[in-house]
Amino acid sequence: MTLLLGALTIGLILSLLAMGVMISFRIFEIPDITTDGSITLGAAIAAVLLVQQVNPFLATAAGALGGALAGTITGLIHTKFKINALLAGILVMTALYSVNLHVMGRSNVPLMNATTLNSHAEQTGEALLRAKTLNVLGWAVPSADLALLAFAFCAAVVAALALYLFFRTHVGTAMRATGDNAQMIRALGANVNGYIVLGLALSNGLVALSGALLAQYQGFADAQMGIGMIVWGLASVIIGEALTGSRSLGLTIIGAIMGSILFRLLVAIALRWGLNPNDLKLITAVFVFAALVLPGFLAKLRKPATA
Repeated sequence: MTLLLGALTIGLILSLLAMGVMISFRIFEIPDITTDGSITLGAAIAAVLLVQQVNPFLATAAGALGGALAGTITGLIHTKFKINALLAGILVMTALYSVNLHVMGRSNVPLMNATTLNSHAEQTGEALLRAKTLNVLGWAVPSADLALLAFAFCAAVVAALALYLFFRTHVGTAMRATGDNAQMIRALGANVNGYIVLGLALSNGLVALSGALLAQYQGFADAQMGIGMIVWGLASVIIGEALTGSRSLGLTIIGAIMGSILFRLLVAIALRWGLNPNDLKLITAVFVFAALVLPGFLAKLRKPATA
C-alpha cells in the first residue's frame, strides 16, 4: 500500500510536468528539451531557499518563476535569433546544468531538517485525522502518506483548472491559435513571437513547479534529477491521449494527469517485480516507444474489421 500511495503521489506531482510539456508539445509542436533543466532549476531554487528558512510557499513560487525565466530565454533564442526551437531548448538545458550547480553550491541539497509544504501537509493531515495510522482495506497506512497524496491531488487539480481557465481567455485562445496557424494569427496583427515566448515560459514554469514540489516530497534536490524528464512528460501526454481518445482542451489536460499517474504506476510495478534501478531510463524509453507505436498499430487492426 505504501508503494501504491507513493506512486500515486509522485504521479500527481509529475502531472504538473506533463501539463507543462503538453503546452510546448501539443500547442506549439515543440519538444522543448529545456524541461530537463528547468525541473532541476525549480527544485534547486526551492531547496536552497527552504534551507535558509524561507516560507515554503514563497520558495516554491520562486522555483516556478525560475523555470518560467528559463522558458522565456528559450523562447527568445528561438524567436529573436531564429534558432531552431529544439536546438534552442538543448542550448538552454545544457547551460542550466551549470546554473543549477551554482544555485545549489553542490550536487545535492538535503531538506531533512527544513520546513516544507510536505511537512505542513503532514501536520495538517494528522491534526484532521487525529491518528498517525489508519486502516485502509486492511492495510495500516500512515496518515502522513494520505495527507501528502491529498496535497498532491489538490495541487494537480488547481493547476489543471487554472490552465484550463487560462486557455479560455483571450490571450490563451490566441496562444492556441498561434500553434494551430501562426500565419493567420500574424495576418491578424497578433504578436506571434510574443505568444510563443509566453507559452514556453508558462510551460517551463509548470515544469519547475513540479520540480520544487518533487524535491520537497523526496527530501532533497539533486543536479541529476532532471535527466530524461522530457521523455516522462511526452509519455504522459501520449498515454493520456490514448486513454481519453480526444485532443480537446479539457480532456487533454485530464489525460496528461491520468497519463502521468499510469506511467508512474507502471514504473513502480516494474521496480516491484525486481527491475534493476539502473535500467529505469531504458524501460522508460521502451514505454514511450510503445505509447507512440501502439495507437497506429491498433488503428491498422481496426481497418479490415470495418471494411
